[in-house]
Amino acid sequence: MTDFDARSTELVQRIAAALTATSARIAVAESCTGGWIAKALTDQPGSSAWFGYGFITYSDEAKQALLGVSAETLALHGAVSAEVAEQMATGARLASAAELALAVSGIAGPGGGSAAKPVGTVCLAWAGPGVQLISRVRRFSGDRDAVRRQSVIAALEGALVQLTAP
Repeated sequence: MTDFDARSTELVQRIAAALTATSARIAVAESCTGGWIAKALTDQPGSSAWFGYGFITYSDEAKQALLGVSAETLALHGAVSAEVAEQMATGARLASAAELALAVSGIAGPGGGSAAKPVGTVCLAWAGPGVQLISRVRRFSGDRDAVRRQSVIAALEGALVQLTAP
């Protein structure tokens, strides 16, 4: 088992326990991770009790159609922005009626980066009634796989924080 596998498994087990303890559900909206977060969550036996929705919205059109991300926000801030990640998380939460939704959008590479948003830029957001709306912009290093793995871990860590915060 790799360090990534061990860490993601540990995080998912803790998320599952927190969701189960409160009979809550989680939803995910993913772009650059392409469903990897949903896979990590549903690898956990019994996940159907607390996981119901996963949106893979790789294109701007999918973000708009499935999650209600506004064309104006995409035009003003770009798909890789805290504002878009926030709208993705909010849209996933509303569409799923989950108590917590997380979203991730980023530039995993090897191309697609710019001076303002280099490869490795990843925007994450979490939305929920007790959580309200929280977003973070991170800069990860490494190749495409490394950026995506770090994004999955950051999304799961953030979800756990939101679920266990007082």
